[in-house]
Amino acid sequence: MELRQGELVLCKFYFSDLQESKLRPVVVFKDNLPFDDFIGIPVSSKIGVLHEDESLIEQADFLVGTLPKSSKVMVRKTFVISKQVVIKSYGELSQKRFQQLQLDFCHYFGCDCLPKTSG
Repeated sequence: MELRQGELVLCKFYFSDLQESKLRPVVVFKDNLPFDDFIGIPVSSKIGVLHEDESLIEQADFLVGTLPKSSKVMVRKTFVISKQVVIKSYGELSQKRFQQLQLDFCHYFGCDCLPKTSG
């Protein structure tokens, strides 16, 4: 399945017994990993409390598509996911919102997020 950075997808995650599963939305953070994997950031509709690594995703944040409920992204829970578990796409975040998510990621994990300048 072809995915794009900033796309919000629904994934089917299996429990360790491989018999039961849960459906969970994630934002595609990086889509060009080997072995048909991608890096995803989990999304939750439990928005009552926002921790320092969490931010809301609202309808205005989408370039196309929609989310069924107001939700938040949880940067600290970023992980590698097989593209084989993707069920469907909800839509795609705007470039501005995805860039903010990249900055949130870098702030939380302490990476260098400053744009490279020539000269």
